[in-house]
Amino acid sequence: MRLFFAIIIALSSAFTFRSGAEFSFLDRNHDFTDVKEGAVLEHDFAFTNIGDSPLVISDYKVACTCTKITFSNEPVLPNQKGIIHLSFDTKGKFGFQSRKIEIVSNAKKMKLSFRVFVVRS
Repeated sequence: MRLFFAIIIALSSAFTFRSGAEFSFLDRNHDFTDVKEGAVLEHDFAFTNIGDSPLVISDYKVACTCTKITFSNEPVLPNQKGIIHLSFDTKGKFGFQSRKIEIVSNAKKMKLSFRVFVVRS
């Protein structure tokens, strides 16, 4: 019986300490300079997979269709770098804009954000 519990504890510890895929960003937040309404803003968020298994980005969530991101469909292997490309269309937007992007992947939850002040043209 003691052996049974020892095996259960060992297995649960092995699963608990496994790191898997993990993002490491230089910067997860970006501030754009003030722009005139109608501009399309772009920014690249660079990251490294610091985990021990391939990182796969499958989707993203945003509150507005004016915000889009693109990313590679290929897995990012451990210690390799990747890019998440942001595009924000300011058409019809005025004043202070603050957006969050939730990245859906096989790593722990990751959110990126950006801010910009949009001036009427």
